[in-house]
Amino acid sequence: MNIQRIHHVAYRCRDAKETVNWYRDHLGMEFVLAIAEDRVPSTHEADPYMHVFLDAGGGNVLAFFELPNSPVQGRDPNTPEWVQHIAFKVGSVQALEETKARLEAKGIPVVGITDHTIFKSIYFFDPNGHRVELAADTATAEMSARLDAVKWDMLEEWARTKRAPRHAAWMHEKEFAGA
Repeated sequence: MNIQRIHHVAYRCRDAKETVNWYRDHLGMEFVLAIAEDRVPSTHEADPYMHVFLDAGGGNVLAFFELPNSPVQGRDPNTPEWVQHIAFKVGSVQALEETKARLEAKGIPVVGITDHTIFKSIYFFDPNGHRVELAADTATAEMSARLDAVKWDMLEEWARTKRAPRHAAWMHEKEFAGA
């Protein structure tokens, strides 16, 4: 088997129309498809839903389900807020800066620009409470090669110790030097 790409990633939303408009207005995503059913095709459960699909670029699709008969969605209280997020690649740090300014001007709080050494990003929340990240790659070929060379060693050390391996500490040494 050969995975070609992500067909779509689906999340839950409070209001399908609000969600489509928000992603279109703030991130420029086009609304590409809506599917509504009274029964779930895979399980045949009676559970009406609206399933909307947005163009996330490069053949990727972001989808949402509005489930009016289900309890209000919540977060996993055992997972920190910063862990679960949807990350989208943008073309440049300038695009991050412009988007940050545009979102903040519309009253949307934005964290960042955060420097991850190999990319820079901003973070904010959509109207459903999903954390969204926009990332612009900044890695050099040398940085990518250094990380590629140690990825398996890092994974093996983590699996044994559950402590952060130091193989790529160079990525954040300057950031934490004064801490």
